[in-house]
Amino acid sequence: MPWVPLLSAVVGAVIATSSAALLDRFRWRRERHDRLIGVRRALYGDYLECLSQARNAFRSLSRNLEAAASEREQMARDSFAPCYGIRYQMSITASKDVFEASEIAFRRLRGFRDLAAAGTLASDEAYVGGRVLYDDALSRLRAAMRQDLDADRVSATPARLQR
Repeated sequence: MPWVPLLSAVVGAVIATSSAALLDRFRWRRERHDRLIGVRRALYGDYLECLSQARNAFRSLSRNLEAAASEREQMARDSFAPCYGIRYQMSITASKDVFEASEIAFRRLRGFRDLAAAGTLASDEAYVGGRVLYDDALSRLRAAMRQDLDADRVSATPARLQR
């Protein structure tokens, strides 16, 4: 009979320790996921900002009729250069779908850069076509980012809590 209380205490201790370890594991995984989402959210914002700044520089170049060819090319390349560093960060941090969409947007913007560098004007058909291709790729990239960050669920949560 004296073994029954001792056995009960040991079983209780094992259950308590196991459940605490399991809860710690779940908490660790949730915190790790939250950190990853935070890092990705910041990176995605930085990437979109960099693409946008380059795109705006190309828009200015396409309206600048006075820039010399060599100056135009240098300005286009300088405007696009910061995108490379963030592109490499995307390659190791972004989800597969977001990275693939980011590569397409990057390549389309690079093609757009080449048009601006070559002196293509905003009214030219090639420029308009390049802009449409880039805008489409950018829309797909933003959609992939929102899906990866589960932005629709996250942004809908506070509205549900207010009811």
